[in-house]
Amino acid sequence: MMEIIDIANVTWKRQSKTILENIDWQVCKGEHWAVLGLNGSGKTTLLNMVNGYIWPTTGKVSVLGNIFGKTDIREMRKSIGWVSSSLQEKIKGTENAEDVVVSGKYASIGLYENPDNKDFRKALGIMKDLGCSHLAGRTYQSCSHGEKQKLLIGRGLMGTPDLLILDEPTNGLDFISREELMETIEELATQENAPTIIFVTHHIEEILPAFSHTLLLRDGEVFDKGERQNVLTSERLSSFFAKSVEVKWYKERPWMTLR
Repeated sequence: MMEIIDIANVTWKRQSKTILENIDWQVCKGEHWAVLGLNGSGKTTLLNMVNGYIWPTTGKVSVLGNIFGKTDIREMRKSIGWVSSSLQEKIKGTENAEDVVVSGKYASIGLYENPDNKDFRKALGIMKDLGCSHLAGRTYQSCSHGEKQKLLIGRGLMGTPDLLILDEPTNGLDFISREELMETIEELATQENAPTIIFVTHHIEEILPAFSHTLLLRDGEVFDKGERQNVLTSERLSSFFAKSVEVKWYKERPWMTLR
């Protein structure tokens, strides 16, 4: 089975501080992973490494068959869609919704190229699949927070990526908007030709049925990893959070409370 991500014995240090240590993580084609960790656990640093923005101090990294140090990272990134709430702040409010989506073809913030009608048809098709085709013609600033996130996911899909990284996409959403976005992500993940999805969160109830595997990251180290039903247990998460917690499953989603 093809490995989408292969991180072997990786450590990353910034100055004299170790941020990631002894990371081993393999993601195979056909798997969708949730990455769970508290703030400061190293999630963003790990994602930056997957995208090739930082390189390991020690260890080996391969993404989509591209071995770091033996590949053009800029070309590799064209096969990765990245969705982060921080992107919202960088996009001009006066941009049209469909222009935001089309810009994903060029991995640019803003549309500076000359896309053709085929590009816009593709963008509108993606928007329809994500349930936001009604936003066509609207300015980005007139969209709700949840609608903006759907547009950013559309932007991430515009380049037909093999790997889609969703970095805490529900940040700042109210309950209804969050659940609507989660429904959209579940539908996307279960499509026949869906890219491999890495979903980053610190809320376990956001780990949808489509996410077959979970990586627990704590203090820059892998605490546990594997099939989600084996990782997301009361015992394992009590140890992970150093708090006594109880996990109950409802509609194939885990929900956690303090005991």
